[in-house]
Amino acid sequence: MAGSQALAVTDGTFQSEVEQHQGLVLVDFWAEWCGPCRVIAPILDQIAVEYAGKLKIAKMDVDVNQQTAMRFNVRSIPSLLFFKGGKHVDTVVGAVPKAHLVGKITQHI
Repeated sequence: MAGSQALAVTDGTFQSEVEQHQGLVLVDFWAEWCGPCRVIAPILDQIAVEYAGKLKIAKMDVDVNQQTAMRFNVRSIPSLLFFKGGKHVDTVVGAVPKAHLVGKITQHI
Protein backbone atom coordinates (compact mmCIF):
# COMPACT_ATOMS: atom_id res chain seq x y z
CA MET A 1 0.00 0.00 0.00
CA ALA A 2 3.08 2.21 0.01
CA GLY A 3 2.54 5.13 -2.32
CA SER A 4 -1.16 4.37 -2.56
CA GLN A 5 -3.63 7.11 -3.51
CA ALA A 6 -6.20 5.50 -1.21
CA LEU A 7 -6.97 6.47 2.37
CA ALA A 8 -6.37 3.71 4.93
CA VAL A 9 -9.42 3.31 7.17
CA THR A 10 -9.91 1.23 10.30
CA ASP A 11 -12.84 -0.03 12.34
CA GLY A 12 -12.37 3.15 14.40
CA THR A 13 -12.35 5.62 11.48
CA PHE A 14 -14.81 3.89 9.13
CA GLN A 15 -17.86 5.82 10.32
CA SER A 16 -16.24 9.26 10.06
CA GLU A 17 -14.37 8.62 6.79
CA VAL A 18 -16.99 6.56 4.91
CA GLU A 19 -20.44 6.65 6.49
CA GLN A 20 -20.39 10.39 7.17
CA HIS A 21 -18.97 11.27 3.72
CA GLN A 22 -21.64 12.81 1.49
CA GLY A 23 -20.20 11.74 -1.86
CA LEU A 24 -19.24 8.41 -3.39
CA VAL A 25 -16.72 6.23 -1.53
CA LEU A 26 -15.22 2.98 -2.82
CA VAL A 27 -13.86 0.85 0.04
CA ASP A 28 -11.36 -1.87 -0.85
CA PHE A 29 -11.49 -4.68 1.72
CA TRP A 30 -8.09 -6.37 1.29
CA ALA A 31 -5.24 -8.23 3.02
CA GLU A 32 -1.46 -8.19 2.59
CA TRP A 33 -1.32 -11.91 1.68
CA CYS A 34 -4.05 -11.67 -1.00
CA GLY A 35 -2.70 -11.94 -4.57
CA PRO A 36 -5.80 -10.57 -6.34
CA CYS A 37 -5.75 -7.62 -3.88
CA ARG A 38 -2.24 -6.74 -5.07
CA VAL A 39 -3.41 -7.01 -8.70
CA ILE A 40 -6.26 -4.54 -8.25
CA ALA A 41 -4.36 -2.02 -6.07
CA PRO A 42 -2.66 -0.14 -8.96
CA ILE A 43 -5.99 0.02 -10.81
CA LEU A 44 -7.59 1.64 -7.76
CA ASP A 45 -4.71 4.11 -7.56
CA GLN A 46 -5.26 5.09 -11.23
CA ILE A 47 -8.98 5.55 -10.58
CA ALA A 48 -8.25 7.63 -7.46
CA VAL A 49 -6.22 10.05 -9.58
CA GLU A 50 -8.68 10.12 -12.50
CA TYR A 51 -11.71 10.67 -10.25
CA ALA A 52 -10.10 12.99 -7.69
CA GLY A 53 -12.75 15.27 -6.24
CA LYS A 54 -15.58 12.99 -7.41
CA LEU A 55 -14.70 9.74 -5.65
CA LYS A 56 -12.98 8.86 -2.40
CA ILE A 57 -11.11 5.54 -2.31
CA ALA A 58 -10.45 3.88 1.03
CA LYS A 59 -8.65 0.65 1.87
CA MET A 60 -9.43 -1.54 4.87
CA ASP A 61 -7.10 -4.38 5.89
CA VAL A 62 -9.49 -7.18 6.92
CA ASP A 63 -6.85 -8.96 9.00
CA VAL A 64 -6.62 -5.96 11.33
CA ASN A 65 -10.19 -4.62 11.02
CA GLN A 66 -12.51 -7.61 11.26
CA GLN A 67 -15.43 -5.81 12.90
CA THR A 68 -16.34 -3.71 9.83
CA ALA A 69 -15.68 -6.60 7.43
CA MET A 70 -18.11 -8.79 9.40
CA ARG A 71 -20.66 -5.98 9.59
CA PHE A 72 -20.80 -5.80 5.78
CA ASN A 73 -20.57 -9.58 5.34
CA VAL A 74 -17.23 -9.47 3.52
CA ARG A 75 -16.37 -13.14 2.91
CA SER A 76 -14.05 -12.91 -0.11
CA ILE A 77 -11.32 -10.41 -0.87
CA PRO A 78 -10.83 -8.17 -2.58
CA SER A 79 -14.35 -6.92 -1.96
CA LEU A 80 -15.03 -3.42 -3.22
CA LEU A 81 -18.00 -1.81 -1.52
CA PHE A 82 -19.51 1.41 -2.84
CA PHE A 83 -21.07 3.89 -0.42
CA LYS A 84 -23.05 6.96 -1.46
CA GLY A 85 -24.16 9.45 1.15
CA GLY A 86 -23.05 6.96 3.80
CA LYS A 87 -25.21 4.09 2.50
CA HIS A 88 -23.88 0.84 1.00
CA VAL A 89 -25.15 0.89 -2.61
CA ASP A 90 -23.08 -1.71 -4.51
CA THR A 91 -20.44 -4.43 -4.21
CA VAL A 92 -17.86 -5.89 -6.58
CA VAL A 93 -15.99 -9.04 -5.51
CA GLY A 94 -12.66 -10.06 -7.00
CA ALA A 95 -10.00 -8.47 -9.16
CA VAL A 96 -12.06 -7.11 -12.03
CA PRO A 97 -10.93 -5.07 -15.06
CA LYS A 98 -10.67 -1.30 -14.68
CA ALA A 99 -13.50 -0.79 -17.20
CA HIS A 100 -15.86 -2.74 -14.95
CA LEU A 101 -15.06 -0.50 -11.97
CA VAL A 102 -15.34 2.67 -14.05
CA GLY A 103 -18.78 1.51 -15.17
CA LYS A 104 -19.88 1.06 -11.56
CA ILE A 105 -18.45 4.45 -10.57
CA THR A 106 -20.21 6.16 -13.48
CA GLN A 107 -23.46 4.49 -12.45
CA HIS A 108 -23.26 5.96 -8.93
CA ILE A 109 -21.66 9.42 -9.41
